[in-house]
Amino acid sequence: MRPRVLVRLIRIQRVLVRHRLDDFVRATHLYRPLRFVYLISPWTWFQRRSSLTRAQRLRLALEELGPIFVKFGQALSTRRDLLPDDIADELARLQDNVPPFPGTIARAMIERSYGAPLESRLRAFEEAPLAAASIAQVHAAQLQDGREVIVKVLRPGMKAMIALDIEVLYTIAGMAERWWGESRRLKPLEIVREYEKTILDELDLLREAANASQLKRNFFGSPLLYVPEIHWDYCRTDVLVMERIRGVPIGDLARLRELGTDFRRLAESGVEIFFTQVFRHNFFHADMHPGNIFVLLENPAQPRYAAVDFGIVGTLDLRDQRYLAENFLAVFDRDYRRVATLHVRSGWVPADTRIDEMESAVRTICEPIFDRPLKQISFGTVLLRLFEALRRFNGQIQPQLLLLQKTLLNVEGLGRQLYPDLDIWQTASPVLRRWMRERVRPRTVMRELRRSWPDAIEILKALPPLAARALEQAQDGRLRLRHDTRALDRLRVELLEQAWRRDRILIGAALALGAMLWFAGRLEHPWIGAALAAAGLVCWLSARRPRRRAGRPDWH
Repeated sequence: MRPRVLVRLIRIQRVLVRHRLDDFVRATHLYRPLRFVYLISPWTWFQRRSSLTRAQRLRLALEELGPIFVKFGQALSTRRDLLPDDIADELARLQDNVPPFPGTIARAMIERSYGAPLESRLRAFEEAPLAAASIAQVHAAQLQDGREVIVKVLRPGMKAMIALDIEVLYTIAGMAERWWGESRRLKPLEIVREYEKTILDELDLLREAANASQLKRNFFGSPLLYVPEIHWDYCRTDVLVMERIRGVPIGDLARLRELGTDFRRLAESGVEIFFTQVFRHNFFHADMHPGNIFVLLENPAQPRYAAVDFGIVGTLDLRDQRYLAENFLAVFDRDYRRVATLHVRSGWVPADTRIDEMESAVRTICEPIFDRPLKQISFGTVLLRLFEALRRFNGQIQPQLLLLQKTLLNVEGLGRQLYPDLDIWQTASPVLRRWMRERVRPRTVMRELRRSWPDAIEILKALPPLAARALEQAQDGRLRLRHDTRALDRLRVELLEQAWRRDRILIGAALALGAMLWFAGRLEHPWIGAALAAAGLVCWLSARRPRRRAGRPDWH
């Protein structure tokens, strides 16, 4: 384990203890190697009583630990059905009330990116931020022509902080792979790799601007969602300039009621937007917590969403997209056998899974949720129960679907707040069925054929010479089939490592036995017995220490 990672782990533990959240420390099995730090820590011995509530202490600890932990709190804040009210209320403050950094620093960073004084590019710039988030903060400004915009700037030192926390996550994932029996199914290292790509994308504001432009094209002219305009001439990797919108935050329910908002239409539109993004556009906003969503109320009877913060977007492999749609429709139709069959065909559960057993498990989970309003259904609970059921069938986490699952839970959380009687099945089913019909329409098929026709022609042109060459080589006995030996190499490394560990354990045991016999016989030179015991301990520790493997982060 690298020294800076160890220091970070100790600091995380120290922050939790200092905020009197030490129950989390004791409950975290992955902190066993650092248990001695907790026992000897002065923060443990001399804890002061605090006037703050447990929810306030948790929020403050997450803020102090940095952006990755703040984002974790943001995700939790939308799941009021899974959290006590006091914790949900306090974590909601993380969505747009993260402590800001000074506006003078923001101004200096923007001027450094532009290479010119700010007044030469903008008519006005407000140093007091409009909002501060975990990765960046936003300031109001005006272009030289008077148009109102917002300027988003990364927090100083953010890239170095993210890099360290990602390394910490890799360390914890490596520990989990070694000590946790569920790691093979949950794939912690793959999950961290997937999250690493997501969080690093958020650090490039040009990428966020491109995401916003794509989403704006997808919903151009739509009455469902408005996406602000990007001003490309003012954007840099650490600065983003975008049209300022004047809407009501989705979390300000009192103001929405005061303006006569149709909450049912608003909730149904949110579900339709989600399924449209995922299945029709295959490009979805994946950070839909209340701090990133506003409502435009030119006509309160037909409210319109407006989205901001496009740092996290998701896409799906076409195969996963099709299987997901078919799974959703099978659940809507209560065709549980098809749900089980699709899970096997997609590879989400092993091929030898018994379809009838899985069908029974899915029926047990899904049947009770139908014919009920959303206020009586918790998707969080259903997903957890389904997760428990799939464990019986050695079902594995699909890292590429994590963003989609997170976004679906956020959409449910918003729907629950806006209109508890929303029938999410009735709202989503028409969107999915329309998409499935469009996929097999002759016009869609012809469009796909026209799109792929040039590639098909190139392949057909290349086939005759390739086939002729293969025939010549076969006739001359020169045809060779190549095979990939990487899997065999990995297996050989595993076997060698097991033998390496076994040998050291045996040597360590023999040395320890020798030390015991030396002391039991009261022989001269007791230092020899101590040396044997020390050597045995070194052998035993070296056998427990994981060796670095190719393609895997070094966590020791």
